[in-house]
Amino acid sequence: MMEKNQINKLVNELITLIEKGNAHVSLWDATAKLPADLRGVVPESLPYSIWQLVEHLRIAQKDILEFSVSSEYKEKEWPKDYWTPAHEQVSDEEWENALNEIRDDQKQFFALLKTETNDLFAAFPWGDGQTLLREALLIADHNSYHTAEIVVIRRLLNAWK
Repeated sequence: MMEKNQINKLVNELITLIEKGNAHVSLWDATAKLPADLRGVVPESLPYSIWQLVEHLRIAQKDILEFSVSSEYKEKEWPKDYWTPAHEQVSDEEWENALNEIRDDQKQFFALLKTETNDLFAAFPWGDGQTLLREALLIADHNSYHTAEIVVIRRLLNAWK
């Protein structure tokens, strides 16, 4: 059994991984200073825009959070419920609301990780063996994968550093 100090260190590492990316760019860096007119652009030979990726991250992360807190969780239909249709114009309000919701859901998930009564290694009674640790790693992995896609699209659109 891990000591409380070790658990706290693990939780802090998980939070840093999700929030800052460690060895890769964070979502916040990948989306910073993106020209508004490029949010909805779908580059040639790619299936989605940066907006669709941000929305997918928002939806998937919220789904993971909901699964992690509720035995009443209702599974979404893949892929229909996880991807938004393309649209060229994305308002500042839509953009900021999506990014703020991602941040807020991360804060809620971090609170779950920090709650001492939550066992990182215990399987959720309503799942198939998933644990809070597994869900944290899933968020980190999924977000980093799609964040890299955002960077690639920005490069294709000549909108990266």
